Amino acid sequence: MDTSADPAPSNPAFLSDNMAGASPEMVRAVADAAAGQAPPYGRDPLTEAVRHRLSAVFERKASVFLVNTGSAANALGLAALTRPWSGVLCHPASHINNSECGAPEFFTDGAKLLAVPGDDSKIDPDALERAARHRAGDVHSVQPSVLSISQATESGSVYTLGEIHRLAGIAKDAGLRVHMDGARFANALEHLGATPAEMSWKAGVDVLSFGATKNGAMTAEAIVCFDPALTDELTFRVKRAGQLASKMRFQAAQMQAYLTDDLWLRNARRANAMAARLGDGLKAMAGTDLLAAPQANIIFCRLPERTIDGLLAEGYTFYRGRWGPGVVRLVTAFSHTPDDIDRFLDALRRHAR
Repeated sequence: MDTSADPAPSNPAFLSDNMAGASPEMVRAVADAAAGQAPPYGRDPLTEAVRHRLSAVFERKASVFLVNTGSAANALGLAALTRPWSGVLCHPASHINNSECGAPEFFTDGAKLLAVPGDDSKIDPDALERAARHRAGDVHSVQPSVLSISQATESGSVYTLGEIHRLAGIAKDAGLRVHMDGARFANALEHLGATPAEMSWKAGVDVLSFGATKNGAMTAEAIVCFDPALTDELTFRVKRAGQLASKMRFQAAQMQAYLTDDLWLRNARRANAMAARLGDGLKAMAGTDLLAAPQANIIFCRLPERTIDGLLAEGYTFYRGRWGPGVVRLVTAFSHTPDDIDRFLDALRRHAR
């Protein structure tokens, strides 16, 4: 008889939601898609079904392009909306500004990213009013042409529908198009209780990067374009960027499972709930400073440095120090459980003594 002890469970990671595995439903869907043959390059029935499904989700005929990464979705979406001599207005903390290694500038053939400030990683409307018209028509200056907003933002805040409408209205009045980085689109949607249409094209969004990888997929993201005039350009840009997968049915299988029975919303709901549980625990604990109540699945808090060192030494993972002394970022995922959260809080209490 085997009398060996069960191995101790590994400590949950809070570094990012892209550390989570894949939803079993998506894994099974990919396995099912592996049987038999199918036309290549997105001409298969599964990919076509996903295009129709996403149009139904957004309550509008949309052009859908499946790609491998969120960076590709952002860069190619922006490339279809701007020209090399133009500027993309974005928040200083945005992913396109800080974490995509110049991909937006590369794929737009040189369009300049122009940072527009605002609290909580949200663009300030008054600052946008000024930036959207800054040196417009001046041949010596890049021309503002696109507003890009992140939903949810990089600090975990969520634009309200009214805020999106206001920013998009300012942009459109100045002749700008609107892009949304929706890497955590589902998390924001669940927080607001809105519909996908309300949080995208009905609010003025022209092109959406529809995220899935952070919420249960393996290698599937989508560019959802609500302007049919951009379809041809995006078609060629996706191919030119090496993002037209020859066996696209495997990306489509993931996306189909993602959208079936609202898996994408259930996953986001779980991730948000785990963030709320974690936030409640941190708020009730002496020696911790919760910088803002969680809205999606990202939390920032300030901890004593010795507590941070102890947690890291114990095997917990999260980002520290980028936002100031003692400030850490904790990200929850669909795969986290209440036990994961409670174990982390227990460890934090031990190291805070």
